[in-house]
Amino acid sequence: MWLCDSSIGRKVVMSVTGLALILFLTFHASMNVVALISAEGYDMICAFLGANWYAVVATIGLAALMVLHFVFAIILTLQNKKARGADSYAVTDKPEKVEWASQNMFVLGLIICLGLCLHLWHFWYNMMFAELLNGDMSDVVAIAANVPGPKDGFKWIVYTFHDRPGAPIYSLLYIVWLCAIWFHINHGFWSAIQTLGWSGKIWHNRWQCIGFIWSTLVILMFLVVIVKFALLGDAPICG
Repeated sequence: MWLCDSSIGRKVVMSVTGLALILFLTFHASMNVVALISAEGYDMICAFLGANWYAVVATIGLAALMVLHFVFAIILTLQNKKARGADSYAVTDKPEKVEWASQNMFVLGLIICLGLCLHLWHFWYNMMFAELLNGDMSDVVAIAANVPGPKDGFKWIVYTFHDRPGAPIYSLLYIVWLCAIWFHINHGFWSAIQTLGWSGKIWHNRWQCIGFIWSTLVILMFLVVIVKFALLGDAPICG
């Protein structure tokens, strides 16, 4: 199949999976911001996205997207290095302001994968997986371990970034992780659009601008949640 056998096909897979993951990040960031407004509202969203069949299916789908994106990134990186030496994962036209990101997309991807493992350990493992594994006993297991229950999404944010041992270090690691994601999706957004043929001489710079604004807003939404809970815990922002 040409999507797997040709260089163009692999880039199309990278572009489609990358854009899908950016949309997921947008949803995830919007969901996290709710925690700044209402603990109950955030927990309602977590309950809706908990150990339900549709949440499990969505999780499997996201995992498949990540694997496809990462595997094709490895293939393209090896292919580009073989063809052009040190240059990798780069589109032909690389604007100067994203030169560093375009030349280091694979390294950024590795940092993102490591950060994702940390994130899955802190949240998915202790929430959805714990609920699936222990069923109705999940809250009892959580109390015995002296941590929030798998349905206590708000408390898990507070615990991870403020209350748990080493919370400041974890908060810093998350910030570094988010910076890597910003560089990755800021370049990846317009690069994907270009690969899919939706960019021309007029729209190229526009897509770059849209990608910069979009990626910056998404990452800022994540960052403000981490900084707030790292500094204030479950205390309200005002009052």
